[in-house]
This record gives sequence, C-alpha cells and structure tokens, in this order.
Amino acid sequence: MMHSSPGEVSRLLQKWHEGDAAAYDTLIPLVYAELRRIARRHMAREQGGCTLQATALANEAYIRLIGAGNAGFQNRVHFCAVASTVMRRILVESARRRESRKRGRSVCFVSMEKADGFPQTTDSQLVALDDAVSTLAGFDPRKAKVVELRHFGGLSVEETAEVLHVSPETVKRDWKLAKIWLLRELSRSPHEAAS
Repeated sequence: MMHSSPGEVSRLLQKWHEGDAAAYDTLIPLVYAELRRIARRHMAREQGGCTLQATALANEAYIRLIGAGNAGFQNRVHFCAVASTVMRRILVESARRRESRKRGRSVCFVSMEKADGFPQTTDSQLVALDDAVSTLAGFDPRKAKVVELRHFGGLSVEETAEVLHVSPETVKRDWKLAKIWLLRELSRSPHEAAS
C-alpha cells in the first residue's frame, strides 16, 4: 500500500498533469509502490509456467505508463484502473507467447467458485478468460470493465464505482452478472480440456 493518502496521490497526479516537475519526483516512488501492489495481486493468481515476477510486471507497466509521458491521470483510482489494464495486457501477451510455443495443448476450464475473485490461473486459462472478457466487452462494455477493474486491478467495489461513475450497487450487480456470464462462456469454450 502507498505510504501517503489516496488524496495526496491524486493531488500529485493533478500537479504533474499541470507540468509540476517536483510533483513528478515525489509521485514516482508512490506510483511505483502502487504498481508493485497491483502486480503482486496479479502474480498471486498465476500458476507455474509464468516467467514474469511481480517486480518485472511492475517495471514493464511503469515503462508503459510513465514512459509514455503525462497521461493525464485524474486521480489514484484512475491511475490504478489504467495500470490494471496495462498489466492485464502484459500478462496476456506473455501467456499467449508461451502458449504459442506449446501448440497443441488445450485450454483448461476456468472455475469461478470464489465469490469475490477467480482462482489461480494457468497461461491457457488466462488467455481463455481474456478472450471471454473481450467478447463480453463487445456487447456489455461496462460489465467487462467491472471484471477488469475488480479482478485484474484489485479495485474495491467503491473504487470501481468511482472509475465508472456508477453506484456501488450497480458495480455489485454487474460483477455478479459478469461472473455468471463468464462461467457459462468458459464452460462451453471450445478450448475446454477433457478432464
């Protein structure tokens, strides 16, 4: 967790957006700490075979986020949402590369038994989940964004509501319905492995 308040991070992001170089210098260690927190959450779900470590994931996300210049992050929650999206892309790209080297192996079913999240995933499960979330985004972008923010980004219901400008009750409903839809979609996936 960051050692400063979320309000302080939001204030520094705003000052950086306005061109304050001193705010940038103060912000970087705080932002990097947040990236590592998000990366640890992502990596906790990864099973064997993933060659990325939380630090490497945080470093790659940092390069993509901060190295691109001042992205105009509105506040800490907005930053976390964007970082979550970037880390999801990095992990899926990495999983797809590893899966392409293993051609011929099938994708395993992704169980969604846990109420507030998903269990550990293999490369093939992560790819299947990413594909399913992308499909969901095609007809219900908000529910897909809820999955991305809650599952991949580790944002709370309240933080997700803030990013999406909806009520926490809407987030809870979208999260529940998205998990049901994803479970159904993944259970009938053509990639499902025969157990």
